[in-house]
Amino acid sequence: MTTARTTLKPPGTARAGLGVTRRRDRWWVAPGVQATLFTVCATYLFFSGIIWTPLFGTAYKVDDYLSPLFSPLIKPDWLPTWISPGLFILWVPLGFRATCYYYRKAYYRFYFADPPGCAVGEPTIHRRYKMETAFPFILQNIHRYFLYLAFIPLAFLWIDAALSAVPDGRVRLGLGVAILFVNAALLTGYSLSCHSLRHVVGGKLDCFSCSRRTQVRYSLWQRLTTLNVHHMAWAWASLITVTLADVYVRLLALGVLVDPAIRL
Repeated sequence: MTTARTTLKPPGTARAGLGVTRRRDRWWVAPGVQATLFTVCATYLFFSGIIWTPLFGTAYKVDDYLSPLFSPLIKPDWLPTWISPGLFILWVPLGFRATCYYYRKAYYRFYFADPPGCAVGEPTIHRRYKMETAFPFILQNIHRYFLYLAFIPLAFLWIDAALSAVPDGRVRLGLGVAILFVNAALLTGYSLSCHSLRHVVGGKLDCFSCSRRTQVRYSLWQRLTTLNVHHMAWAWASLITVTLADVYVRLLALGVLVDPAIRL
């Protein structure tokens, strides 16, 4: 007869107690700012993608500008008005970001204090560590599959941005066009700088120069590594732009803003 083992966290900051540290800097500022920004953006995106249109009827597409939360737009005829089309696609970017290696580090710190900062004490209860070995956090291991899926809506975001530039066959140089292109570019940088993609391209190789194939993989790995160095910046910048892009489309739909544009 065997008994289940309880996973114990190695001795470290969990032994010290929450907030115990010898650090003299304002270590709490960064996680505090990140927690505020992440919570505001995540709450708004959930409201806009799932609740806003069914509850208030506000359009998510206006003047050929489609909110990135609904791209690709999947709206079958049988869909009730009280269900948002965003449900068909939002689970992909949500799953990709929720399981992202960087975001896991960030929200483990500012939501779970695990740890709240480098060399800063955790709650003593964290000594009985089960974070990613038990449900629901064991689901973090499917991050790579969300990475593959994330490139589908990403491709449509580029298509939507291109279509917004020629809504009626004429070229439109508008603020909305610029916002959609910038958003697509930053989301592309975020996806390409993913740790999992870097490993898919260059991982499990014992020799980078043994064949033409491994040399090509090594070259791609170097380029992705250059992006990966700034993965945190890509993560926050893309989260902000996707939020601002949706806000912009919604304000256009409400008549609060008028898109400044030049038609050629």
